Amino acid sequence: MAEAHQRDKLERLCRYISRPAVSEKRLALTANGQVRYELKTPYRNGTTHVIFEPLDFIAKLAALVPKPRVNLTRFHGVFAPNSKHRVQVTPAKRGKKPDKSEGLDTNWRDKSPAERHRAMTWMQRLKRVFNIDIEVCEHCGGHVKVIASIEDPKVIEQILKHLKQKTAKANAAKQRELPPERAPPLTPSLFDPSQSRLFD
Repeated sequence: MAEAHQRDKLERLCRYISRPAVSEKRLALTANGQVRYELKTPYRNGTTHVIFEPLDFIAKLAALVPKPRVNLTRFHGVFAPNSKHRVQVTPAKRGKKPDKSEGLDTNWRDKSPAERHRAMTWMQRLKRVFNIDIEVCEHCGGHVKVIASIEDPKVIEQILKHLKQKTAKANAAKQRELPPERAPPLTPSLFDPSQSRLFD
């Protein structure tokens, strides 16, 4: 545990928290392409290095990657999500909303930048970071409302397949509706001088 004034302990704690799962200094490739990892402390049987096939090593690394949207940080005390004092100590004023009787000023201009950006949607963040605006229709320029965010590859594949079938059917229907193009009929012109005998 580190107190707020113990900067050396806090630095050591931050270094410990932010260190990677695998030390690159102890990682190397053997002459035949295998991955060699030096252990920090030898095993009881004297083993100092572990050898992996490249795919096995990647599989072990992939197992360390957490699943999407899993909360890996735990907060306690006033920083805990359910703390009634969290609003007072976080820059974005996140936490349990106080009672209406406390009379918070909700004027937008009085809010800090962190408070203004705390309620950004993922669409707004996508636009801010990557300049990709999916809130505006590319055809008419109108506002687009996202009704679902689909991440399952199987469902995405089914939707895309359905859209391709729908487009193919629409194109086939258009081809059936329009008659084939023909050349104009060959009729003598009324104002052709060679046909003047028609008016004698």
